Amino acid sequence: MIINKFHMKNTRKATIQDLAQLAELFDQYRVFYHKNSDIPAAEIFLKERIENKDSEIFVAEENGNLVGFVQLYPLFSSTRMKRYWLLNDLYVNKNYRGKGFSKELIEESKELAKSTNASGVLLETGKSNDIGNQLYPACGFESYDSVNFYEWTNNS
Repeated sequence: MIINKFHMKNTRKATIQDLAQLAELFDQYRVFYHKNSDIPAAEIFLKERIENKDSEIFVAEENGNLVGFVQLYPLFSSTRMKRYWLLNDLYVNKNYRGKGFSKELIEESKELAKSTNASGVLLETGKSNDIGNQLYPACGFESYDSVNFYEWTNNS
């Protein structure tokens, strides 16, 4: 009998006990996006998100080690009068990529939307993110060509 590694559930909701390993992964994620490494600050940030229930975090693990995570923040649509989830962070350690962990984490995100009766999951990724721009449509996400995305940054 052959077991397909892509269909084994290796994901679950993060707990406070995951904080040390999760902070290391979160730090790797931030460094990937050209931020300075700061594991203690990452641990504080994630601890606050978990304790304050500001976000939902799911982790992927292999042999008891955390290898990836996804973090979602709640948003609301006034016109739909429903919640949306913003998939803000998705990261899998480079040594574990290509094994289906990202897809499992995205499926957890979609299940969260279903279980909370949300309208859906929104995300943003760079036009140069070739992997993400193949992954997200393969997981059922559609690109919005009909809207402009704007940002205002507080530089004070």
